[in-house]
Amino acid sequence: MAGNSGRRGAVRKAGTKKGPVKGSGGKGRRALRGKGPTPKAADRPYHPAARQAQRRPPGPRKQDLDGPETIGGRGAVLEALMAAVPAVRLEVAGGLASDSRLRDILRLAADAHLPIMEAHRVELERRGPAKNQGVVLHVAPFAYASLDSVFAAADDAARPPFIVALDSVTDPHNLGAVIRSAAAFGADGVIIPTRRAAGVSGAVWKASAGAAAWLAVARVTNLVRTLVQCQDRGCTVVGLDAGGALDVSQAVDASSPVVVVVGSEGKGLSRLVRETCDVTARIPISGRTESLNASVAAAIACYEVARVRSSG
Repeated sequence: MAGNSGRRGAVRKAGTKKGPVKGSGGKGRRALRGKGPTPKAADRPYHPAARQAQRRPPGPRKQDLDGPETIGGRGAVLEALMAAVPAVRLEVAGGLASDSRLRDILRLAADAHLPIMEAHRVELERRGPAKNQGVVLHVAPFAYASLDSVFAAADDAARPPFIVALDSVTDPHNLGAVIRSAAAFGADGVIIPTRRAAGVSGAVWKASAGAAAWLAVARVTNLVRTLVQCQDRGCTVVGLDAGGALDVSQAVDASSPVVVVVGSEGKGLSRLVRETCDVTARIPISGRTESLNASVAAAIACYEVARVRSSG
């Protein structure tokens, strides 16, 4: 400002240069140093996930285990007990109004020598299935069979092996219905993949009407590799497909081992499974219907295999 040049600092000293100075003299070195990857939320003490992890009891979480399954509701529990589902214990809320179903449940549980425990209604609602009506049945984890045991069952029956394989069937009710149909029409076992597929749970036990108790169910890591192993044992692998070249009855031989492969509910057979099949077969249906439910298609195919074998 004019007339203020006598103020300290108003006049630049000779030999000085205005502008930014290169470098910081090492003052910002620590700020520029990398700090490594961001820790997981559970590893940060200030994060809510870390506090929740501290409150959780030690050991693996329930969804990471093939632990006991639960069936809730008076109708569902009664059906499971009538189907002789292998149960561990029965829990009943105290103070329930008794009806014919509850009396039958208690009678069947006592006949099966099941431990009957009384629990609080609120506790059952918190731990058990939703809308359990105060009755929860705990089912033992399912014991899966091996592929060798499935073929051994056919050898014991002195007949060519007949196996049903499921390609990524995710609905437990469909899986239970397939097991029931396979047992009804003389199949020696059912093969399911480990990943992206339903396993044998309480809902499957109920839908199978107890058939899972006497029919071998094998759970395999790689379905394509297992189908190749079946082919090496002399089996013809028949994949159900709406665009198949033959009817199911034409693709099955009465005296040959056979594996019938049923695709998933939405996409059907996967590409690799389809390429592994020896033949794809169709089920003739009316043009008004595009496709059949997976369990219905499996039931019809099992019936056709049984009919061809009985007539041959």
